[in-house]
Amino acid sequence: MLKYKKLIIALSIIPQIILLKILAHYPHFVESVYSQGIYIWISKLMRYAFGWLPFSVGDILYTLLGLYVIRWFYINRKRIIKDTKHWLFDVLSAISVGYFAFHILWAFNYYRLPLHETLNIDSDYTTEELVDLTEQIITTVNTIHFGLTDNDTIKVVMPYSKNELLKMIPDGYEELSKTFPYLEYQPRSVKRSIYSLPLTYMGFSGYLNPFTNEAQVDGMIPSYKFPTTGSHEVAHQLGYAAENEANFIGSMAAMHHPDAYFNYSGNAFILRHCLGEIYKRDVDTYKRLISKVNKGVLKNYREVRDFWDAYQNPTEPLFKSTYNNFLKSNNQSGGMESYSYVVALIVNFHKEKSDQ
Repeated sequence: MLKYKKLIIALSIIPQIILLKILAHYPHFVESVYSQGIYIWISKLMRYAFGWLPFSVGDILYTLLGLYVIRWFYINRKRIIKDTKHWLFDVLSAISVGYFAFHILWAFNYYRLPLHETLNIDSDYTTEELVDLTEQIITTVNTIHFGLTDNDTIKVVMPYSKNELLKMIPDGYEELSKTFPYLEYQPRSVKRSIYSLPLTYMGFSGYLNPFTNEAQVDGMIPSYKFPTTGSHEVAHQLGYAAENEANFIGSMAAMHHPDAYFNYSGNAFILRHCLGEIYKRDVDTYKRLISKVNKGVLKNYREVRDFWDAYQNPTEPLFKSTYNNFLKSNNQSGGMESYSYVVALIVNFHKEKSDQ
């Protein structure tokens, strides 16, 4: 009887995959029933359960799971040859259960409505609109930067510890939720990952644990990046699974934050995306605009670039390629490099706002 149960559980991954293929065609259903319904209660329950703890429960669970898997494979190593069929059923059963939990607890959000439809804004924009907005953001970034440094050639240095920055991250969502109530963020659960060093070598600045709903930030990244990285992971917590949408919402939370250092981080983050898109469209315009950016802002950009360059290794492209393919298999056709959609959200959101 137990063997039949394992067989049923193992084979259940097939209807799960079929269901996901069907759900991809019904984003309104996913949005209303799961993302704006079931998931809100699941995520709050998880954050109430684990958010109050000062350490990453999810990282500890991953550690214990890893040790258990290694032990299981060692104990059952002889079954690979002697009892291959049932060994495979055991492995597939575990994968099937994990796959089910992953989607029920968070990943159905990959199939929700695109954010531009939720915000009722366009998804296309012209180069002229992009350039106009970029010039506005340059002015904003330069003004905030000079206000913090009194010198346009000095990079911004955060006056807060990384633990203080983590505690401050939700305040941006408190402000943002006054305009967008569905972005209210309670209870809170933003933590430094125990695995910050491995994350750094893999090229990731943070992640959301879908099984505990803890927002994890790589504690090694430059402090200047903490506001946007932490806010990005909170956006994932709130159910915005797409990387580009989490980038947009996270930057908006930092830009709406009551603290000027957060405002600087959020605006500088958006500016980098806009400049990157302009570079792809018109190099001469890019050169003209980048020359207007305070040298201190460019030093902050270089600080981040130098940090990641220091940890480059042969395995990083492999991890990023794997994650990129993972995103594409979960209804994210652009993978990690879908920056143009981030810029589309930025341009059209500001255009809609100015028209009101």
